[in-house]
Amino acid sequence: MTTDTVTTIGSTIVQHGRLSDRIYVMHLSPGDLPGILDDLDGLAEREGYTKIFAKVPASALPIFLDRGYVVEARVPRFFRGREDGCFASKFLDPERRQESADTAAVLAAVREKTGERRPAVLPPGCTYAPATEDDADDLAALYGEVFSTYPFPIADSGYLRETMAGDYRYFIVRAADGRLAAASSAEIYPDNGNVEMTDFATHQAFRGKSLSGLLLSRMEDEMRAAGMKTAFTIARALSYSINITFARAGYAWAGTLVNNTNICGGFESMNVWYRALER
Repeated sequence: MTTDTVTTIGSTIVQHGRLSDRIYVMHLSPGDLPGILDDLDGLAEREGYTKIFAKVPASALPIFLDRGYVVEARVPRFFRGREDGCFASKFLDPERRQESADTAAVLAAVREKTGERRPAVLPPGCTYAPATEDDADDLAALYGEVFSTYPFPIADSGYLRETMAGDYRYFIVRAADGRLAAASSAEIYPDNGNVEMTDFATHQAFRGKSLSGLLLSRMEDEMRAAGMKTAFTIARALSYSINITFARAGYAWAGTLVNNTNICGGFESMNVWYRALER
């Protein structure tokens, strides 16, 4: 599975590469402003990337807007439960801004279901648990089966073990026969007080059982206990199933990142959903 590279520029964490033909500022260090913007432009020019997008505190947004960025999504109180967060993007090729009408159609259908909660019930014989390093091989096999392309190397068990030792938590549902039925992960940003609910995958034999919804519910409990204030996701905009999972769980739509990610074999737009975890 081909993936992009995660590196640092100054103290800012970025992902970039040919796969998604973009730069993603995953964690902006405010101390790197405004010079980081020149660095991002230079990297994009050298590599020929057609998009840059960044998670930006609202207080820093004017600097980005002055440099040609647009806001594609906005999450209230994203940083430390106090400051709004913006997903700001700079398109370096006009064709990359062309959105598919199918994206809007899926979103319209999904938003009608917002808050239509369903009980999070394990199917008979299934068990839920936080994943451990012993589960990494099974996790990698499931991810490799579900995703033909993905921006991070989640089909590599070594990568999974490495991230487990950091700020990632993985969660699994196993069937009675021991097969891995479904999985997900929480990418925790402790300094920002937010967490990305991501990497949802269900084995084809267990689809239609609302396992992603169950995982999301259990993950929220875990992340709330860990002190996270806001949960969010960046979900495939053309996937009715994953968007409906978040809409039914009470997440609000924050915006759409146009032609943002190479996933499941091609470029797709991504919807940002969020929910406050504080009760």
